Amino acid sequence: MSLFAITLPDGSQRHYDRPMSGAEIALDIGPGLAKSALAVRVDGTMRDLAGIIDRDVHLAIVTKRDPDALELLRHDAAHVMAEAVKELYPDAQVTIGPAIDNGFYYDFARATPFTPDDLIRIEARMQEIVSRDEVIQREEMDRDQAVRFFEGMGEKYKAELIASIPEGQPIGLYRQGAFIDLCRGPHLPSTGKLGKAFKLMKVAGAYWRGDSRNEMLQRIYGTAWFEEKDLQAYLTMLEEAEKRDHRRLGREMALFHQQDEAVGSVFWHPKGWTLWRTVEGYIRNRLEASGYVEVKTPQLVDRSLWEASGHWEKFGANMFTVQTADERTLAIKPMNCPCHVQIFRTGIKSYRDLPLRMAEFGSCHRYEPSGAMHGIMRVRAFTQDDAHIFCTEDQITSETVAFCELLKEVYRDFGFEDVRVKFSDRPPTRAGSDEIWDKAEGALLAASAAAGLETTRNPGEGAFYGPKLEFVLRDAIGRDWQCGTMQVDFVLPERLDAAYIAEDGQKHRPVMLHRAILGSFERFLGILIEHYAGRFPIWLAPLQVVVATITNEADAYAAQVLAQLRARGLRAECDLRNEKINLKVREHSLAKVPVMLVVGRREAEMSNVAVRRLGGSNQEILALGEAVDKLVAEAVVPGA
Repeated sequence: MSLFAITLPDGSQRHYDRPMSGAEIALDIGPGLAKSALAVRVDGTMRDLAGIIDRDVHLAIVTKRDPDALELLRHDAAHVMAEAVKELYPDAQVTIGPAIDNGFYYDFARATPFTPDDLIRIEARMQEIVSRDEVIQREEMDRDQAVRFFEGMGEKYKAELIASIPEGQPIGLYRQGAFIDLCRGPHLPSTGKLGKAFKLMKVAGAYWRGDSRNEMLQRIYGTAWFEEKDLQAYLTMLEEAEKRDHRRLGREMALFHQQDEAVGSVFWHPKGWTLWRTVEGYIRNRLEASGYVEVKTPQLVDRSLWEASGHWEKFGANMFTVQTADERTLAIKPMNCPCHVQIFRTGIKSYRDLPLRMAEFGSCHRYEPSGAMHGIMRVRAFTQDDAHIFCTEDQITSETVAFCELLKEVYRDFGFEDVRVKFSDRPPTRAGSDEIWDKAEGALLAASAAAGLETTRNPGEGAFYGPKLEFVLRDAIGRDWQCGTMQVDFVLPERLDAAYIAEDGQKHRPVMLHRAILGSFERFLGILIEHYAGRFPIWLAPLQVVVATITNEADAYAAQVLAQLRARGLRAECDLRNEKINLKVREHSLAKVPVMLVVGRREAEMSNVAVRRLGGSNQEILALGEAVDKLVAEAVVPGA
C-alpha cells in the first residue's frame, strides 16, 4: 500500500510505502541520475539528498545542469575553505561564508594577516579535503546548547550569531570530517562532489557583520566551477577585465580623474566630457523623438518633501544635508522623483494631458561608504537619465511597451545585443497596502508580457513604492551589468497629492512610471569604456581623427585637412610634432583614436591622405574629399 507519492517535473508519479531519502529516490529513478545528483528540490525548495521525504510532494533531482547548482557548489567551497583554514591555522575563528556571484568568500578573525603564500597552502589543503570525500551531514541542536558548543570551541563569532536567533528555533549545523559549521544548508552529499575547479583569489578587510564599529576581519575570496574549462574561462575573463579597467583607460585616454579632495566625484577632462556630451546628446534626441519633455529641478530641497514622499525614512542616512541660518534642513537630492511630482502638481492636469513623459538629466548625490565606491562605476555624485511617466492605469501597458522598445534600440546602438530582464517584486519593508502591491505587480507583469519580455524573478528587490523591471546588459567579455529600470508606482502620487481631472470630471490619481535607460551616466560610461576596451565606434569616440604629419613640409596641408574635417562636424586634431611617424602612430593607438590620416610631401602634392585604422596594420590611400566623405558617413550618430 502506498504511503505517499512524489510528482516529478515531467508530471509522472512514483509511489513509496516507506519514508525515502532524496538519494534513494534518485537511485530508484536511475543509477545514472543517482550518480550525478547533488540535491533535491522539494515543492520548490532546495534540500539535502539525505533529507527524508514521507509525504506527497513535487520533487526534482538537482544536478550540475540546474540553474541553482553553482550556488550550491560555491557554498560548499566556502565550507571546505573554512575547514582548510582551521586545519592549517587553528587560531583562526570562522565567522560568515556565503556564495556570491562567480564565487564565494569566508570571513576569518585572526591576529596574523593572511599572505599570498597562505592562500596557496589553503588551496592545496582544500584539494586534499576534496580527495578525502568527507561525508557532509546535517545535525540539529537547541539554540542555547549550540551557543555553549561553539563557545567551548573558542568560536565566539559563531556563538554570537546563534545567540541572535530566536529562542526555541532549532539550529542547523553541518559536519564534514572534524569540521562543523553553523548553516541552514543545503549542501552537497560529500566534499568529493565539489571537484577541484576552484581557486582562491585574494584577501580583503571586512567588518564583522558589516558594521564599521565592529572589529576588522580578514575576508578570503575564491571562485568555484563545475568544470576546469569554466574556471579557466573565468580567469581569462578576469585578465581581460583588468586590461579593460576603466580607471586605467581613463588615465591613458585622458578622459577623467578622481582625487581625495572630492571623494566619490569625477573630474571630467575635455575628451571625457566630449564623450559625456555625445552620449547625452544622443539620449536627448531619442527622448525628444519619443515624446518626452525635459525639465530641471532644484538640487537642494527641504526635508519636509522627502519625509512626505517616504524617502527620508528609507534613504535619510544616505542623504547629504545642510542646515540653514533659519534652522531649516535641506537635502541635496538623491533622486528626482518627488521633484517631478511637484512639476506635475503645478496647474490643473486633464486626462487629455496624459501620458506626460517628464525627463531630466538629474544631478544627484548619495553617501556611499568609501569601501563600496569603485572608480566611476559607483560614486557619490552622479547624473541619472531619469524620467517619470504620469499616466492612467489603462496606459501602463502601452507606455511600458513603448519604453521597452526605446530601451532595446538604445542598447543596440551602444553595442549591447544581449539584454536580460529581472522582475523585482515587493520588498519586506515597503509603502502601500498589499492590495496596491497586488495591483502594481499585476499591471507590470501584464505589461511585460505585452512587451514580449522574458523575465526571471528577483524576489523582494522592488523599490519601496513599487515593483520594477531591471534590465541587465551582457558586455563583450560576458559580464552582466544592471542598468535600466522600470517601476510601477501607485504610492508616491497618493503621498504627494498628485491628481488629474478624468473624463468624469472628478480628480483621480495618476500612475507614476519611474524609468531609466542608462541608470547613471558615470556608471554607464564606465561600462562603455570597458565594453569597448576604449576602442569606441567612431560616432562615440571623443577624438575621432588625428591628422599626423610625416615631415614638417606637410604642416600647411595638414592644416587644410583638419579644416575640412572640422567643417564637416568631425572631432579632429593635428599632430605636427617633429617626431617620427611610428612614434605618433604608437601614441595615438594607445590613446585609442579610431582613425589617423597620415600626410607627407607626396600626399600634399596629390591631395591624398593615408588612412590608418586603430588596430590595423595596413593603410589605405584615398583622395582627401573621398576620405572625408567616408569618415562623415561612418560618424553619423544612430537615429540622427
